[in-house]
Amino acid sequence: MSFHRTFVNALTFARVPLIFAWLGFAVAQEFCGGFGLAVAACAMMLLSGLTDAWDGILARKWGVVSTLGKMADPLMDKVFYIVAFPALVWQIMHQGESNSHALVMLFFTILYMLRDTWVTFMRSVGTLYGADVAAMWLGKVRTALSFPGAGWVYMYCCFHKTAPTSWNGPWLLSCYIVEGLLVILTVWSLFTYTAAYWPYLRRALDRK
Repeated sequence: MSFHRTFVNALTFARVPLIFAWLGFAVAQEFCGGFGLAVAACAMMLLSGLTDAWDGILARKWGVVSTLGKMADPLMDKVFYIVAFPALVWQIMHQGESNSHALVMLFFTILYMLRDTWVTFMRSVGTLYGADVAAMWLGKVRTALSFPGAGWVYMYCCFHKTAPTSWNGPWLLSCYIVEGLLVILTVWSLFTYTAAYWPYLRRALDRK
């Protein structure tokens, strides 16, 4: 295996330890406080998000795009969602920050998991018939925005208590706007993937 291919694959899989490092720092900061832990947590989430951007860019630049990469990349994204979003729900509830915000994040998290589970199933069916399983542009946009979106919500949870009181309302509103935009993209991409892979599912259903 070439160095370039190995480096790109390592970058893709690095998303997992980085987001778990974020979780460790975030939980520690929630219980112990401390600006340093908050900064470390933000850095881990930022690095985890950057791996999603750079693995694809480098794979295309170096000509090492592979089927493994196409399958591993969305899987690593799912690990990010599974770790980050439930942790944010917990953090909001632990702080007693807002029951409404916690419910919105809970709905948001469940929707993300259901969408990704369904799309994974549809892509798996597509592979039976040689379908191109590369991420669609809408899925890429949703994923690209999910990382900074999660980071923005985390920063609010982490710093809103120490921010000026006048900031809290607009900052919380911006979190709702970010979450609403991601919900729209999630539902839109759900229907887009379903329409694209539906013919393969029909073939599988009709197969004896």
